[in-house]
Amino acid sequence: MSLPPAARRTQVKSNKEVAAATMKDVAEKANVSTATVSRALMNPDKVSQSTRNKVEKAALEVGYFPQALGRSSKRNESRTILVIVPDICDPFFSEIIRGIEVTAAAQGYLVLIGDCAHQNQQEKTFIDLIITKQIDGMLLLGSRLPFDASIEEQRNLPPMVMANEFAPELELPTVHIDNLTAAFNAVNFLHELGHQRIGCIAGPEEMPLCHYRLQGYVQALRRSGITVDPHYIARGNFTYEAGANALEQLLALPQPPTAVFCHSDIMALGALSLAKRRGLKVPDDLSIIGFDNISLAEFCDPPLTTVSQPRFAIGREAMLLLLDQLSGQNVSSGSRLLDCELIVRGSTTKNKP
Repeated sequence: MSLPPAARRTQVKSNKEVAAATMKDVAEKANVSTATVSRALMNPDKVSQSTRNKVEKAALEVGYFPQALGRSSKRNESRTILVIVPDICDPFFSEIIRGIEVTAAAQGYLVLIGDCAHQNQQEKTFIDLIITKQIDGMLLLGSRLPFDASIEEQRNLPPMVMANEFAPELELPTVHIDNLTAAFNAVNFLHELGHQRIGCIAGPEEMPLCHYRLQGYVQALRRSGITVDPHYIARGNFTYEAGANALEQLLALPQPPTAVFCHSDIMALGALSLAKRRGLKVPDDLSIIGFDNISLAEFCDPPLTTVSQPRFAIGREAMLLLLDQLSGQNVSSGSRLLDCELIVRGSTTKNKP
């Protein structure tokens, strides 16, 4: 049986130890000299951007990771995990990160946080951490990698686990909740309170979890015999301002909703603030449900009814899956679903015809 090219490049040192790809492999792949590879990886300012990009891409493809300073030469580990966060300013992620850090620290790992909010500026930094093997693994809290990489190229990346989101095309182990069922239960609860005109303040269309939450909203309305009116669906980007603007849009309808289901607590709090400024009483004039159960949800006025996600547990379980991979265990891709629950507080009440 013939070996694939990547396997033929390696040289068996013993039954247990196989030499990794070399700088020469990178040079051949990128069609440059080994000196150029060295400069591109260790002194990137001394080569052009196009050469640097070509070398970094080649290094990823052949699986070349030069040992960085400060690594454990005995185990060839950095004992460092990179956590990619869609937006570090969003309080939703704080408990997930805490779950990751507590679990990582117990096993002697350090956690680096990478913010994807300004992705173009950060992409080079993330690639450098991988190329120089300053990280042992990555946890993704969003739905995509922070840089372009094909499925084939992903095989040369450090072990990865996804937490909170679900993107089957990445073929990663994933820890999250059933967003569709959670949204369905929240909207169905509003219908049981007698609400017929139920609006939805949805998150960005490109986010998988928003797709599932919107499907839950749609299915709950259809199950209740309520016609789905696209005018009752407004979108926002998970900010307070977006929630306020979306509710403004819904209140301008000829028959505004009597209840609103929001894809996040942040947008729900923005909507709550706007409702008060418009002279509406929550929940008497408008019931509002959020999603996530961030700390502020319990202490706003009125306290927010919301879907509670086990955020600490999501972080902990994702980190445990990554630790399993780092210890050499075979971890299957796909979903690990955790339970969530609807927390009923003062922002919802029965509809008064």
